[in-house]
Order: sequence, then C-alpha cells, then structure tokens
Amino acid sequence: MKWHQWQEVAGLAGIFVFLTVVITVVVWQFGATIRARGALAREQEYRRLAEKAVQTQEETERKLTELDGRLADLRKSVGSVERILKEVD
Repeated sequence: MKWHQWQEVAGLAGIFVFLTVVITVVVWQFGATIRARGALAREQEYRRLAEKAVQTQEETERKLTELDGRLADLRKSVGSVERILKEVD
C-alpha cells in the first residue's frame, strides 16, 4: 500500500471515532434531559403533596380549635347541671 492509502484509512478511522463520540454525547445528553424532566416532575408532585398536607393540617388544626371551644362550653354546661343537681340534693 502506498502512503496516501494509509492516510485515507487513518482519516476514515478518525472520522469514525469522531462520529462515534458525537453520537455518544448526543445520546448521553438526551438521556440526561429525560432524567432531568423526570426529576422535575417528581419534585413538582412532592411539592403538590406537601402543600396538600399543609392545607389538611391547617384544616385539622382549625377544626380541633373549634372542637376545643365546644368542649369548653360543654364543660361549663355540665358544671352548671352538677351545681343544680347538688342544690336539689
């Protein structure tokens, strides 16, 4: 083989390596983009769940506060009934 034929073979090998590297990087970046989108979707879902949990907790706290007020009124009423019953006795 002549020298220029080896240069052609080396050039083709270089082009093959270059194309392999470019294709590998493109596929790698495409996969990274898909993984990033998946992570973002999971993060948004976790955020939504956390906001829902906070909202539910606040609603529960509000209901418990109302219930505590009702229980205080009920204790007051039971105390009045007990006094009346003691007076009747």
